[in-house]
Amino acid sequence: MIPVHDLIARNRAGERLGLPCYCTANDHVLRAILSHAAHAGVPTVIEATCNQVNQEGGYTGMTPRDFIGWVGSMAEAAGVPQGQLILGGDHLGPNPWRDAPLDKAMDKARALVRDYVEAGFTKIHLDASMACGGEAPPSFEQIAQRAADLCAVAEAHAPDPARLIYVIGTEVPIPGGETEEPDALDVTSVPRFRDTIETHRAAWAARGLDDAWGRIVSVVTQPGVDFGHTTVYPFVPEKARPLSDAITQEPGLTFEAHSTDYQSTGALSDLVAGHFFFLKVGPELTFRFREAVWALAGLAAQLPDYDGPDIRAVLTDRMAAEPAHWNAYYSGGAEVVDLLKIYSYSDRIRYYWSDPVVAQALADMLAVLSRLTLPETLVSQAFTGLEFGEMPTGAEALIERHILRCVDRYSRAAGLLR
Repeated sequence: MIPVHDLIARNRAGERLGLPCYCTANDHVLRAILSHAAHAGVPTVIEATCNQVNQEGGYTGMTPRDFIGWVGSMAEAAGVPQGQLILGGDHLGPNPWRDAPLDKAMDKARALVRDYVEAGFTKIHLDASMACGGEAPPSFEQIAQRAADLCAVAEAHAPDPARLIYVIGTEVPIPGGETEEPDALDVTSVPRFRDTIETHRAAWAARGLDDAWGRIVSVVTQPGVDFGHTTVYPFVPEKARPLSDAITQEPGLTFEAHSTDYQSTGALSDLVAGHFFFLKVGPELTFRFREAVWALAGLAAQLPDYDGPDIRAVLTDRMAAEPAHWNAYYSGGAEVVDLLKIYSYSDRIRYYWSDPVVAQALADMLAVLSRLTLPETLVSQAFTGLEFGEMPTGAEALIERHILRCVDRYSRAAGLLR
Protein backbone atom coordinates (compact mmCIF):
# COMPACT_ATOMS: atom_id res chain seq x y z
CA MET A 1 0.00 0.00 0.00
CA ILE A 2 1.39 3.38 -1.02
CA PRO A 3 2.05 5.55 2.09
CA VAL A 4 0.28 8.62 0.71
CA HIS A 5 0.08 10.43 4.05
CA ASP A 6 3.84 10.01 4.57
CA LEU A 7 4.58 11.29 1.05
CA ILE A 8 2.33 14.28 1.68
CA ALA A 9 4.11 15.03 4.96
CA ARG A 10 7.43 15.07 3.07
CA ASN A 11 5.97 17.42 0.46
CA ARG A 12 4.64 19.77 3.13
CA ALA A 13 8.08 19.72 4.76
CA GLY A 14 9.58 21.14 1.56
CA GLU A 15 10.60 18.08 -0.44
CA ARG A 16 9.83 18.20 -4.17
CA LEU A 17 7.80 15.03 -4.05
CA GLY A 18 4.41 14.38 -5.57
CA LEU A 19 2.30 11.84 -7.40
CA PRO A 20 1.31 11.98 -11.07
CA CYS A 21 -2.26 10.82 -11.65
CA TYR A 22 -2.74 9.22 -15.04
CA CYS A 23 -6.32 9.74 -16.23
CA THR A 24 -6.89 7.49 -19.22
CA ALA A 25 -8.80 4.47 -20.46
CA ASN A 26 -6.59 3.83 -23.51
CA ASP A 27 -5.17 0.31 -23.37
CA HIS A 28 -1.90 1.16 -25.16
CA VAL A 29 -1.33 4.08 -22.80
CA LEU A 30 -2.15 2.03 -19.72
CA ARG A 31 0.23 -0.74 -20.74
CA ALA A 32 3.00 1.83 -21.17
CA ILE A 33 2.27 3.33 -17.73
CA LEU A 34 2.31 -0.11 -16.12
CA SER A 35 5.53 -1.04 -17.93
CA HIS A 36 7.07 2.10 -16.48
CA ALA A 37 5.74 1.21 -13.01
CA ALA A 38 7.21 -2.29 -13.25
CA HIS A 39 10.66 -1.13 -14.35
CA ALA A 40 10.94 1.97 -12.16
CA GLY A 41 9.17 0.58 -9.11
CA VAL A 42 7.44 3.92 -8.48
CA PRO A 43 4.00 4.44 -6.92
CA THR A 44 1.45 4.84 -9.70
CA VAL A 45 -1.99 6.43 -9.67
CA ILE A 46 -4.44 5.50 -12.44
CA GLU A 47 -7.78 7.27 -12.57
CA ALA A 48 -11.11 7.02 -14.34
CA THR A 49 -13.56 9.91 -14.68
CA CYS A 50 -17.29 9.86 -14.09
CA ASN A 51 -17.91 10.20 -17.82
CA GLN A 52 -15.46 7.46 -18.82
CA VAL A 53 -16.55 4.81 -16.36
CA ASN A 54 -19.84 4.65 -14.48
CA GLN A 55 -22.68 2.29 -13.57
CA GLU A 56 -24.16 2.81 -17.04
CA GLY A 57 -20.86 2.10 -18.80
CA GLY A 58 -19.77 5.66 -19.58
CA TYR A 59 -18.20 6.31 -22.95
CA THR A 60 -15.84 3.36 -22.50
CA GLY A 61 -18.65 0.88 -21.90
CA MET A 62 -17.07 -0.07 -18.57
CA THR A 63 -18.49 -0.08 -15.06
CA PRO A 64 -16.14 0.64 -12.15
CA ARG A 65 -15.75 -3.10 -11.49
CA ASP A 66 -14.98 -3.70 -15.17
CA PHE A 67 -12.27 -1.02 -15.11
CA ILE A 68 -10.67 -2.37 -11.93
CA GLY A 69 -10.58 -5.87 -13.38
CA TRP A 70 -9.18 -4.65 -16.70
CA VAL A 71 -6.40 -2.60 -15.14
CA GLY A 72 -5.69 -5.36 -12.63
CA SER A 73 -5.17 -7.94 -15.38
CA MET A 74 -2.81 -5.60 -17.24
CA ALA A 75 -0.90 -4.87 -14.03
CA GLU A 76 -0.51 -8.57 -13.35
CA ALA A 77 0.76 -9.15 -16.89
CA ALA A 78 3.25 -6.29 -16.46
CA GLY A 79 4.46 -7.59 -13.09
CA VAL A 80 3.18 -4.64 -11.07
CA PRO A 81 2.06 -5.57 -7.53
CA GLN A 82 -1.31 -4.23 -6.45
CA GLY A 83 0.31 -2.43 -3.52
CA GLN A 84 2.17 -0.21 -5.97
CA LEU A 85 -1.06 1.11 -7.49
CA ILE A 86 -3.75 3.55 -6.43
CA LEU A 87 -6.97 3.50 -8.45
CA GLY A 88 -8.84 6.78 -8.37
CA GLY A 89 -12.24 8.11 -9.38
CA ASP A 90 -12.28 11.67 -10.73
CA HIS A 91 -15.15 14.19 -10.57
CA LEU A 92 -17.43 11.65 -8.91
CA GLY A 93 -20.81 13.32 -8.67
CA PRO A 94 -23.86 14.13 -10.75
CA ASN A 95 -22.09 15.51 -13.84
CA PRO A 96 -23.10 12.71 -16.28
CA TRP A 97 -26.76 13.27 -15.28
CA ARG A 98 -26.74 17.04 -14.76
CA ASP A 99 -29.63 17.54 -17.20
CA ALA A 100 -31.89 15.53 -14.87
CA PRO A 101 -33.69 17.03 -11.85
CA LEU A 102 -31.43 17.37 -8.82
CA ASP A 103 -32.92 14.49 -6.83
CA LYS A 104 -32.55 12.07 -9.72
CA ALA A 105 -29.03 13.30 -10.58
CA MET A 106 -27.92 12.90 -6.96
CA ASP A 107 -29.44 9.40 -6.77
CA LYS A 108 -27.31 8.49 -9.79
CA ALA A 109 -24.27 10.14 -8.19
CA ARG A 110 -24.75 8.11 -4.99
CA ALA A 111 -24.89 4.91 -7.03
CA LEU A 112 -21.76 6.03 -8.88
CA VAL A 113 -19.76 6.58 -5.69
CA ARG A 114 -21.05 3.34 -4.18
CA ASP A 115 -19.98 1.35 -7.24
CA TYR A 116 -16.52 2.96 -7.33
CA VAL A 117 -15.68 2.22 -3.70
CA GLU A 118 -17.21 -1.25 -3.75
CA ALA A 119 -15.08 -2.07 -6.80
CA GLY A 120 -11.89 -1.09 -4.95
CA PHE A 121 -11.16 2.51 -5.98
CA THR A 122 -9.55 4.24 -3.02
CA LYS A 123 -8.72 7.79 -4.21
CA ILE A 124 -12.06 9.55 -4.47
CA HIS A 125 -12.55 13.06 -5.86
CA LEU A 126 -16.00 14.25 -4.80
CA ASP A 127 -17.37 16.87 -7.18
CA ALA A 128 -20.97 18.03 -6.81
CA SER A 129 -20.36 21.52 -8.15
CA MET A 130 -22.52 21.41 -11.25
CA ALA A 131 -26.06 22.78 -11.54
CA CYS A 132 -28.62 20.05 -12.18
CA GLY A 133 -31.96 20.10 -13.92
CA GLY A 134 -31.81 23.78 -14.80
CA GLU A 135 -31.30 24.99 -11.23
CA ALA A 136 -29.24 28.10 -10.46
CA PRO A 137 -25.51 27.49 -9.94
CA PRO A 138 -25.18 25.95 -6.45
CA SER A 139 -23.57 27.93 -3.65
CA PHE A 140 -20.38 26.85 -1.91
CA GLU A 141 -22.53 25.57 0.96
CA GLN A 142 -24.76 23.51 -1.34
CA ILE A 143 -21.74 22.05 -3.16
CA ALA A 144 -20.18 21.07 0.17
CA GLN A 145 -23.41 19.54 1.49
CA ARG A 146 -23.82 17.45 -1.66
CA ALA A 147 -20.19 16.35 -1.49
CA ALA A 148 -20.68 15.33 2.15
CA ASP A 149 -23.75 13.34 1.09
CA LEU A 150 -21.57 11.43 -1.39
CA CYS A 151 -18.79 10.98 1.16
CA ALA A 152 -21.29 9.33 3.52
CA VAL A 153 -22.11 6.87 0.74
CA ALA A 154 -18.43 6.08 0.24
CA GLU A 155 -17.91 5.53 3.96
CA ALA A 156 -20.92 3.23 4.15
CA HIS A 157 -20.00 1.04 1.17
CA ALA A 158 -16.20 0.86 1.00
CA PRO A 159 -14.86 -2.56 2.05
CA ASP A 160 -12.39 -0.73 4.31
CA PRO A 161 -13.15 3.00 4.67
CA ALA A 162 -9.79 3.54 6.38
CA ARG A 163 -8.09 2.92 3.04
CA LEU A 164 -9.96 5.73 1.30
CA ILE A 165 -8.39 9.09 0.59
CA TYR A 166 -10.55 11.99 -0.52
CA VAL A 167 -10.05 15.01 -2.75
CA ILE A 168 -12.50 17.91 -2.56
CA GLY A 169 -12.95 21.12 -4.56
CA THR A 170 -13.43 21.77 -8.24
CA GLU A 171 -11.70 24.95 -9.44
CA VAL A 172 -11.06 23.33 -12.83
CA PRO A 173 -12.67 22.77 -16.24
CA ILE A 174 -15.59 20.35 -16.42
CA PRO A 175 -14.75 16.67 -17.10
CA GLY A 176 -13.72 16.38 -20.74
CA GLY A 177 -11.95 19.72 -20.91
CA GLU A 178 -12.59 23.25 -22.09
CA THR A 179 -15.18 23.77 -24.79
CA GLU A 180 -13.32 26.83 -26.09
CA GLU A 181 -10.01 28.62 -25.67
CA PRO A 182 -9.88 30.37 -22.26
CA ASP A 183 -9.09 34.08 -22.51
CA ALA A 184 -7.28 34.18 -19.17
CA LEU A 185 -6.82 32.14 -16.04
CA ASP A 186 -7.36 33.35 -12.51
CA VAL A 187 -5.45 31.60 -9.76
CA THR A 188 -7.78 30.52 -6.98
CA SER A 189 -7.82 33.26 -4.36
CA VAL A 190 -6.94 32.49 -0.76
CA PRO A 191 -10.42 33.57 0.49
CA ARG A 192 -12.06 31.27 -2.06
CA PHE A 193 -9.79 28.39 -1.02
CA ARG A 194 -10.64 28.98 2.63
CA ASP A 195 -14.36 29.11 1.81
CA THR A 196 -14.00 25.70 0.18
CA ILE A 197 -12.33 24.28 3.28
CA GLU A 198 -14.72 25.82 5.79
CA THR A 199 -17.95 24.96 3.96
CA HIS A 200 -16.79 21.37 3.50
CA ARG A 201 -15.60 21.11 7.11
CA ALA A 202 -19.04 22.26 8.32
CA ALA A 203 -20.86 19.89 5.97
CA TRP A 204 -18.74 16.93 7.09
CA ALA A 205 -19.30 17.81 10.77
CA ALA A 206 -23.06 18.10 10.24
CA ARG A 207 -23.11 14.51 8.96
CA GLY A 208 -20.83 13.14 11.65
CA LEU A 209 -18.06 12.42 9.16
CA ASP A 210 -15.20 13.34 11.48
CA ASP A 211 -13.16 10.22 10.68
CA ALA A 212 -13.67 10.78 6.96
CA TRP A 213 -12.54 14.41 7.29
CA GLY A 214 -9.16 13.12 8.43
CA ARG A 215 -8.87 11.19 5.17
CA ILE A 216 -9.19 14.28 2.97
CA VAL A 217 -5.69 14.72 1.56
CA SER A 218 -6.07 17.30 -1.19
CA VAL A 219 -8.08 20.23 -2.49
CA VAL A 220 -8.56 20.97 -6.18
CA THR A 221 -7.66 24.57 -6.92
CA GLN A 222 -6.63 26.50 -10.02
CA PRO A 223 -2.89 27.31 -9.90
CA GLY A 224 -3.09 29.12 -13.24
CA VAL A 225 -2.48 26.19 -15.59
CA ASP A 226 -4.64 24.95 -18.42
CA PHE A 227 -4.58 24.36 -22.14
CA GLY A 228 -6.89 25.10 -25.01
CA HIS A 229 -6.88 23.75 -28.53
CA THR A 230 -3.65 25.46 -29.58
CA THR A 231 -2.49 27.27 -26.43
CA VAL A 232 -0.84 26.20 -23.19
CA TYR A 233 -1.06 28.47 -20.14
CA PRO A 234 2.20 27.99 -18.22
CA PHE A 235 2.51 27.87 -14.46
CA VAL A 236 3.82 31.08 -12.89
CA PRO A 237 4.91 30.22 -9.31
CA GLU A 238 4.79 33.85 -8.11
CA LYS A 239 1.08 34.13 -8.93
CA ALA A 240 0.26 31.00 -6.94
CA ARG A 241 2.53 31.74 -3.97
CA PRO A 242 -0.23 33.10 -1.67
CA LEU A 243 -2.23 29.94 -2.36
CA SER A 244 0.83 27.73 -1.77
CA ASP A 245 1.47 29.47 1.54
CA ALA A 246 -2.17 29.11 2.61
CA ILE A 247 -2.19 25.32 2.38
CA THR A 248 0.50 25.09 5.05
CA GLN A 249 -2.06 26.43 7.53
CA GLU A 250 -4.29 23.39 6.92
CA PRO A 251 -2.75 20.31 8.58
CA GLY A 252 -2.21 17.31 6.34
CA LEU A 253 -3.56 18.91 3.17
CA THR A 254 -2.05 19.50 -0.27
CA PHE A 255 -3.42 20.62 -3.59
CA GLU A 256 -4.45 18.62 -6.63
CA ALA A 257 -3.69 20.31 -9.95
CA HIS A 258 -5.85 19.36 -12.93
CA SER A 259 -5.07 20.01 -16.61
CA THR A 260 -1.30 20.03 -16.08
CA ASP A 261 -0.84 18.46 -19.53
CA TYR A 262 1.80 20.09 -21.76
CA GLN A 263 3.38 22.11 -18.95
CA SER A 264 7.18 22.07 -19.12
CA THR A 265 8.90 19.56 -16.86
CA GLY A 266 10.32 22.47 -14.89
CA ALA A 267 6.85 23.93 -14.42
CA LEU A 268 5.55 20.57 -13.20
CA SER A 269 8.39 20.41 -10.68
CA ASP A 270 7.54 23.95 -9.54
CA LEU A 271 3.93 22.90 -9.05
CA VAL A 272 5.05 20.07 -6.79
CA ALA A 273 7.27 22.51 -4.86
CA GLY A 274 4.19 24.71 -4.38
CA HIS A 275 2.38 21.78 -2.68
CA PHE A 276 0.41 20.78 -5.76
CA PHE A 277 1.09 17.20 -4.76
CA PHE A 278 -1.19 15.44 -7.24
CA LEU A 279 -0.49 16.24 -10.91
CA LYS A 280 -3.37 15.18 -13.13
CA VAL A 281 -2.54 14.31 -16.75
CA GLY A 282 -4.72 12.76 -19.44
CA PRO A 283 -4.87 14.27 -22.94
CA GLU A 284 -1.06 14.58 -23.15
CA LEU A 285 -0.82 10.79 -22.84
CA THR A 286 -3.14 10.13 -25.77
CA PHE A 287 -1.64 13.06 -27.69
CA ARG A 288 1.69 11.18 -27.57
CA PHE A 289 -0.11 7.96 -28.50
CA ARG A 290 -1.70 9.65 -31.53
CA GLU A 291 1.70 11.04 -32.55
CA ALA A 292 3.14 7.53 -32.46
CA VAL A 293 0.27 6.05 -34.49
CA TRP A 294 0.55 8.84 -37.07
CA ALA A 295 4.32 8.27 -37.28
CA LEU A 296 3.79 4.54 -37.83
CA ALA A 297 1.17 5.26 -40.49
CA GLY A 298 3.62 7.52 -42.29
CA LEU A 299 6.30 4.86 -42.01
CA ALA A 300 3.92 2.17 -43.30
CA ALA A 301 3.11 4.27 -46.35
CA GLN A 302 6.80 4.10 -47.33
CA LEU A 303 6.99 0.29 -47.16
CA PRO A 304 6.42 -1.36 -50.54
CA ASP A 305 5.01 -4.54 -48.96
CA TYR A 306 2.64 -2.89 -46.47
CA ASP A 307 -0.92 -3.96 -47.27
CA GLY A 308 -2.74 -2.92 -44.11
CA PRO A 309 -5.31 -0.18 -43.56
CA ASP A 310 -4.66 3.55 -43.63
CA ILE A 311 -5.46 4.30 -39.99
CA ARG A 312 -5.42 8.04 -40.60
CA ALA A 313 -8.14 7.77 -43.24
CA VAL A 314 -10.19 5.44 -41.05
CA LEU A 315 -10.08 7.88 -38.15
CA THR A 316 -10.92 10.84 -40.32
CA ASP A 317 -13.94 8.99 -41.70
CA ARG A 318 -15.17 7.90 -38.26
CA MET A 319 -14.84 11.41 -36.83
CA ALA A 320 -16.89 12.75 -39.73
CA ALA A 321 -19.53 10.04 -39.32
CA GLU A 322 -19.75 10.40 -35.51
CA PRO A 323 -19.00 14.06 -34.71
CA ALA A 324 -20.49 14.19 -31.20
CA HIS A 325 -17.10 14.09 -29.44
CA TRP A 326 -15.68 17.15 -31.21
CA ASN A 327 -18.28 19.31 -32.96
CA ALA A 328 -19.22 21.31 -29.83
CA TYR A 329 -15.53 22.02 -29.16
CA TYR A 330 -14.04 23.19 -32.46
CA SER A 331 -15.09 26.18 -34.52
CA GLY A 332 -13.81 28.06 -37.55
CA GLY A 333 -13.47 27.32 -41.24
CA ALA A 334 -13.39 23.74 -42.53
CA GLU A 335 -9.59 23.71 -42.86
CA VAL A 336 -9.10 25.00 -39.31
CA VAL A 337 -11.52 22.45 -37.86
CA ASP A 338 -9.92 19.61 -39.81
CA LEU A 339 -6.55 20.54 -38.33
CA LEU A 340 -7.92 20.79 -34.79
CA LYS A 341 -9.72 17.45 -35.02
CA ILE A 342 -6.38 15.69 -35.32
CA TYR A 343 -3.76 17.93 -33.77
CA SER A 344 -5.34 20.04 -31.02
CA TYR A 345 -4.00 19.90 -27.47
CA SER A 346 -7.50 19.07 -26.26
CA ASP A 347 -7.11 15.81 -28.20
CA ARG A 348 -10.75 15.06 -28.88
CA ILE A 349 -9.53 12.29 -31.16
CA ARG A 350 -8.88 10.26 -27.99
CA TYR A 351 -12.57 9.36 -27.82
CA TYR A 352 -12.36 7.46 -31.10
CA TRP A 353 -9.67 4.88 -30.32
CA SER A 354 -12.28 2.60 -28.75
CA ASP A 355 -14.60 2.88 -31.76
CA PRO A 356 -14.84 -0.72 -33.07
CA VAL A 357 -13.96 0.26 -36.65
CA VAL A 358 -10.95 2.33 -35.51
CA ALA A 359 -9.80 -0.29 -32.99
CA GLN A 360 -9.90 -3.01 -35.64
CA ALA A 361 -8.03 -0.88 -38.18
CA LEU A 362 -5.33 -0.09 -35.60
CA ALA A 363 -5.01 -3.75 -34.65
CA ASP A 364 -4.73 -4.69 -38.33
CA MET A 365 -2.06 -2.05 -38.97
CA LEU A 366 0.00 -3.22 -36.01
CA ALA A 367 -0.41 -6.88 -37.01
CA VAL A 368 0.90 -6.17 -40.52
CA LEU A 369 3.80 -4.06 -39.22
CA SER A 370 4.73 -6.81 -36.75
CA ARG A 371 5.34 -9.15 -39.69
CA LEU A 372 7.51 -6.70 -41.58
CA THR A 373 11.05 -5.50 -41.02
CA LEU A 374 11.03 -1.82 -40.15
CA PRO A 375 14.30 -0.31 -41.41
CA GLU A 376 16.13 1.81 -38.85
CA THR A 377 16.44 4.54 -41.45
CA LEU A 378 12.65 4.86 -41.67
CA VAL A 379 12.17 4.47 -37.92
CA SER A 380 14.68 7.28 -37.35
CA GLN A 381 12.78 9.50 -39.76
CA ALA A 382 9.39 8.74 -38.20
CA PHE A 383 10.53 8.88 -34.54
CA THR A 384 13.21 11.53 -34.26
CA GLY A 385 15.61 11.64 -31.34
CA LEU A 386 16.18 7.90 -30.95
CA GLU A 387 19.76 6.78 -30.35
CA PHE A 388 21.44 4.71 -33.03
CA GLY A 389 22.21 1.24 -31.75
CA GLU A 390 19.36 1.47 -29.22
CA MET A 391 16.51 2.00 -31.64
CA PRO A 392 13.48 -0.28 -31.23
CA THR A 393 12.05 -1.46 -34.52
CA GLY A 394 8.84 -3.10 -33.32
CA ALA A 395 5.64 -1.08 -33.76
CA GLU A 396 4.32 -1.75 -30.24
CA ALA A 397 7.70 -0.92 -28.68
CA LEU A 398 7.85 2.35 -30.62
CA ILE A 399 4.38 3.32 -29.40
CA GLU A 400 5.28 2.52 -25.80
CA ARG A 401 8.54 4.41 -25.96
CA HIS A 402 6.80 7.48 -27.33
CA ILE A 403 4.08 7.45 -24.65
CA LEU A 404 6.83 7.14 -22.03
CA ARG A 405 8.11 10.57 -23.07
CA CYS A 406 5.15 11.85 -21.07
CA VAL A 407 5.24 9.30 -18.24
CA ASP A 408 8.98 9.64 -17.62
CA ARG A 409 8.90 13.40 -17.35
CA TYR A 410 5.99 13.35 -14.90
CA SER A 411 7.89 10.88 -12.73
CA ARG A 412 10.97 13.12 -12.82
CA ALA A 413 9.01 16.28 -12.10
CA ALA A 414 7.32 14.58 -9.14
CA GLY A 415 10.67 13.52 -7.68
CA LEU A 416 10.01 9.80 -8.18
CA LEU A 417 12.94 9.40 -10.58
CA ARG A 418 16.31 11.09 -10.14
